[in-house]
Amino acid sequence: MFSSEQKSAIEAARAGWAQTRRLVVPAMEDVLYAPVPVLETGFVRAVDYMGGDSGVVQGARVSYGKGTRSTSDDRGLIRYLMRHRHTSPFELAVLKLHVRAPIFVTRQWFRHRTASINEYSARYSVLEKEFYFPRPEDIATQSTNNKQGRADSLPPEQAQQVLDILRDDASRCYDHYVDLLNEDENGQTRDPSRPSVARELARMNLPVNIMTQFYWQINLWNLLHFLRLRADSHAQYEIRAYADAILGLVEKWAPLTFEAFTDYMRDAVLLSGPALRVLRTAMSGEPVDPAAQGLSKREIRELAEMFPEIAPRLTV
Repeated sequence: MFSSEQKSAIEAARAGWAQTRRLVVPAMEDVLYAPVPVLETGFVRAVDYMGGDSGVVQGARVSYGKGTRSTSDDRGLIRYLMRHRHTSPFELAVLKLHVRAPIFVTRQWFRHRTASINEYSARYSVLEKEFYFPRPEDIATQSTNNKQGRADSLPPEQAQQVLDILRDDASRCYDHYVDLLNEDENGQTRDPSRPSVARELARMNLPVNIMTQFYWQINLWNLLHFLRLRADSHAQYEIRAYADAILGLVEKWAPLTFEAFTDYMRDAVLLSGPALRVLRTAMSGEPVDPAAQGLSKREIRELAEMFPEIAPRLTV
């Protein structure tokens, strides 16, 4: 995953200490710069941060310092802010990550246009021969009721056939990429008798499972929105693996905010006005007619999944 030079740089960064007057989070300092492995050849690592729970509380109270209030007071305030979606105090805390991921994952990732991003440039540098290949148990058929999801896993022998195709295609494409570049691993021309195709053109031959790297800086509120969507069970497995790794960092960085996020966003459900009226009617024991409240068939199914106790009374 890392060259010896990169490992030495990480170890040096983790060994160094700087005096500071700013508020720091000890649990975050312990993991700063350390890579969290994701998907075999990928990783996420925190390289910088500003604020945390104390920064959120400070911003909400507009105070001069950490203050004299207790942790329970801070917890209550953060939970109130989260519960009522008072987002601006959470925006005052910022996290900077270094990520290594397959390009097809970054295409989903970068749809969240609420962060500052700088990605490894294949116009300037040669991409490494590193690809993501799914585990055999993660290779599945296309879902028949979800156009962007998977269904059942393939039998082992069929999954292996898929893996063989993916590995063969990736290897062949990379060999052609290097051949177009006409460069060796040190950037020297391999065959002076033929031209070297520009890197910005040669890269178009590569598949989207090749690994790339980027720095990603985002405020805490926008990060929580990203995690609510990408750590959800309906998200694609590969990006969900990265979201889960980031959740672990957030829990260390801002544990009170992480707790409130879990209770009021990740494990919570959102009800529309009509759905709430149907739920109240069902709880009162009166006849239930979801369609009369304007709920679509899909909304009725979703409501039944949220509250299985009333599902028998809901007609689709």
